[in-house]
Amino acid sequence: MTDGSARPSSVQLAAVQLCSTDDRTANRESVVVGVREAVARGAEVVCLPEMWPFIGSDAAKVAGAEALDGPSVSLAQELAVELGVWLFAGSFAERSDVPGRVYNTSPVINPAGELVGVYRKIHLFDIDIADGPSFLESATVAPGEEVVVVESPLGRVGLSVCYDLRFPTLYERLREAGAEVLMVPAAFTAHTGRAHWELLLRARAVEQQCWVVAADQGGHHNPRRESYGNSMIVDPWGDVQARLTTAPGVALATVDRSRTAQVRRELPCLSHRRSL
Repeated sequence: MTDGSARPSSVQLAAVQLCSTDDRTANRESVVVGVREAVARGAEVVCLPEMWPFIGSDAAKVAGAEALDGPSVSLAQELAVELGVWLFAGSFAERSDVPGRVYNTSPVINPAGELVGVYRKIHLFDIDIADGPSFLESATVAPGEEVVVVESPLGRVGLSVCYDLRFPTLYERLREAGAEVLMVPAAFTAHTGRAHWELLLRARAVEQQCWVVAADQGGHHNPRRESYGNSMIVDPWGDVQARLTTAPGVALATVDRSRTAQVRRELPCLSHRRSL
């Protein structure tokens, strides 16, 4: 598999679930292990979770921000070339021109090691729940502005990151741009994940009649932060084809483009939409 123009009917896809910490070296090692396991199990396309290179203090995140040609993207490129796979490389903290703020950036790499897509998270997670998490992503992250769809062996893939999941208008835009698969790398909190993670993923799949691939962080990153895990792959009918629990691991499923076509043909709901 060498480029997005080669479009087989079905593709083996893996979502790698991790539990990243503030140890950048250990996180890199975990990614290598996870991607290698996914490929050993037959994956042709591999997806990573949000902020896999580092989860720790905001100050350290900003101080350690990287360029697009920095060590995290370079590692992903090396793995893609070595293993001959497409890599939807989760997200990392990318340097921005805004003092004290980074981008939450999701790169896509083909088997030649080429950076074929870059999405910067648009919706930022600012939340303060009683007896739950308190988080102010906008304090250290600048929002992106561009809706991004990339060509791949999966077909056209719409990019998003974590909190974007709560904003269906973004996914409408992605579907209008031709998306057949929606990527949702995440570090979804355990508190909100228990209530909304599966519900939202399946809703986006049903609404847009797309495959949804959600590689999540899972477990305790530190004493104050826990992610929900439960990485999953959902088909265009809303059926969960693969799912993990909270532990690191690999969710593997066959993404069948003919299933997408069938669902859209039999229930062409988007063609029935009326302007209100």
